[in-house]
Amino acid sequence: MNSIRNNVQLIGRLGAKADYKTVKGDTPMVKLNLATNEVYKNNKGEKIEDTYWHNLVAFGRPAEIIHKYTDKGSEICIQGKLVNRSYEDKDGQKKYITEVQITDVLLMRDKPQS
Repeated sequence: MNSIRNNVQLIGRLGAKADYKTVKGDTPMVKLNLATNEVYKNNKGEKIEDTYWHNLVAFGRPAEIIHKYTDKGSEICIQGKLVNRSYEDKDGQKKYITEVQITDVLLMRDKPQS
């Protein structure tokens, strides 16, 4: 059961081109936002579509793949874990953020345009 502790899997589309930089000398890193959709019918039978946005971060090889082969709107499948961190904003206020730290990425094939 340890393999499913703090395990996140998502399939979605990038909201923008991933923000790429290197950290700790030469380690590639990307930050990106991923949109996932949920479609269901409410109790009146109406189709409802909800979009959820997720903050993601990747280091090393997954970061290189995302940087090199994706763009805004690209569909990807990721696996990772939830991480929490804090930082101080420009006004000195402590802020907290939860992100998905990507360990594996799979590029999905986009549907051809008709």
